[in-house]
Amino acid sequence: MPLTQITHHDLDGYGASTIVASFAEPDRVVHVPRYGDVGPVVDGELKRLGRTAAGETLLLTDLGLEEPTIAFLRRFAAMNRRRAPGDSHRLVVLDHHASSVDQLRRQGLEPRAEPDRPTLLRFDLNDPAITVLIDETSSATRMAHEHRALFANGEAEPARAADLTLLVAAVDALDLWRKDDPLFASGLALDEAFWDNVATLVPAGHPAHDRVVSRLLLEASAAIRAGASPAALERLVPEIRVRIVDDLMRDQPDDDPSLTTRMRVARLLARSDALFQALADGTLLSFGLDPGTFQRVSDLIMASGRASRVVNVQRTGTLSFRSNNGTALAGARLFRGGGHQDAAGGKLPNGSAFSLADAVAQIEPTLNPPATAIENNPFAALRHWKG
Repeated sequence: MPLTQITHHDLDGYGASTIVASFAEPDRVVHVPRYGDVGPVVDGELKRLGRTAAGETLLLTDLGLEEPTIAFLRRFAAMNRRRAPGDSHRLVVLDHHASSVDQLRRQGLEPRAEPDRPTLLRFDLNDPAITVLIDETSSATRMAHEHRALFANGEAEPARAADLTLLVAAVDALDLWRKDDPLFASGLALDEAFWDNVATLVPAGHPAHDRVVSRLLLEASAAIRAGASPAALERLVPEIRVRIVDDLMRDQPDDDPSLTTRMRVARLLARSDALFQALADGTLLSFGLDPGTFQRVSDLIMASGRASRVVNVQRTGTLSFRSNNGTALAGARLFRGGGHQDAAGGKLPNGSAFSLADAVAQIEPTLNPPATAIENNPFAALRHWKG
């Protein structure tokens, strides 16, 4: 059964996705930085699942459940009631936020404590295909590990089992702020390594993103298990990153090992179809790229001739235009912005965005109104004529 995981964009959320990938093979992993974006993201998944004939599993980890998400839970149950027997989708929610319990109770959903573990609360949606578990005394990473039978289709590699156990313990100590735990300082060091690399090495959205971050966390956990102090781990992380990039770039024809790891990876990213979507006028749009990554990658894209203008959209709604033909400023001016001819910025009309598709939907109509799109795209003109 295909598996999609939606998880928080922090160490605990990635710890949970690392656990899941160790016991299953997710088809997709979606990382959500803001709880306010969870509603639109799961609504999109609900629409997709509604069009899917065969049953799938949707796993939510480390996401604070607010009203829109709880409404989604009920709509998911309603969708399953309309499906043919045997084709139901499965939904598993593993959370640990006290606010989630409060919100569920406000919506009329009362928990049932597990007899052998009073802190583990189960919420019943009257659908055996839906499991909602909340445990305030456990991180999402630990919950994913303890409840892996809900999604696992195999066992973790034996060589990684001890590293996974260490990762669970370190993330648990940090995320629950157990300062007296011997692994608390190691959890802090893991957190620093995570934030230093999660957005600036291989960005979310690229097929290699989760694999790279999980390997970084597991190799760092192995170092901690071998006795590395937080200071020693800080020195080891660049070496771990080099090993990961060496493997990632091994078969890339234009790799140059004399460059920094991020310079090397930028060449791979510049060719990615997953990170960039072409707009009607040929502008390439990316979503949520780190500014330094965007600067390096956009330059490579334009130098290769793939596009002459690139725009990066941040979740906060800021836009960064780059061009090599003097059109960046013209694009930024359409979005209340300014700057230089080939480097300019603006602001989204809705103030923020929650996904690449959302960013495209906000930018395309302004950057390329229908008449402009037809003038610049002969295929669009042909469709217009046929219509």
